[in-house]
Amino acid sequence: MDFGPIYIDHIGIATRDLDEGSRFWTLLGLKQGEADERVDDQGVVTRFFATNQSQSDSHPPNIELLEPTGEDTPIGKFLDKRGPGIQQLCLSVSNLPGLLDYLKQHGIKLIDEEPRKGAGGHMIAFVHPRSTGGVLVELSQRSSRT
Repeated sequence: MDFGPIYIDHIGIATRDLDEGSRFWTLLGLKQGEADERVDDQGVVTRFFATNQSQSDSHPPNIELLEPTGEDTPIGKFLDKRGPGIQQLCLSVSNLPGLLDYLKQHGIKLIDEEPRKGAGGHMIAFVHPRSTGGVLVELSQRSSRT
């Protein structure tokens, strides 16, 4: 089965406040994305930071800061239970629907059995941590490879 190339797209970090959470990444010199994005169906506002600006790496992993829009959202609940920190690892794939079918056929527990729209207009789906050794994994298929 070919679902690749598969690479780390971003690491999602839950924060109570985007500006406060951005301080460290800005001090490191990471470039902040153009605009924050509110994703209402996930109850979150996202802010991305690029980890590499070289032209030789067209898909450098990003840092994604996640601020909840309310306490009763997935990120709000995560913060209440665990506090700020890494919330998920996102892997970019080239055939998300095919990969989800393949994982289901092999007994992997999925949170999303069908892709849905996420930040940046990309199609996403989450894999349950019970099937990944305790890590919430987001799978993402970019709307276009740029």
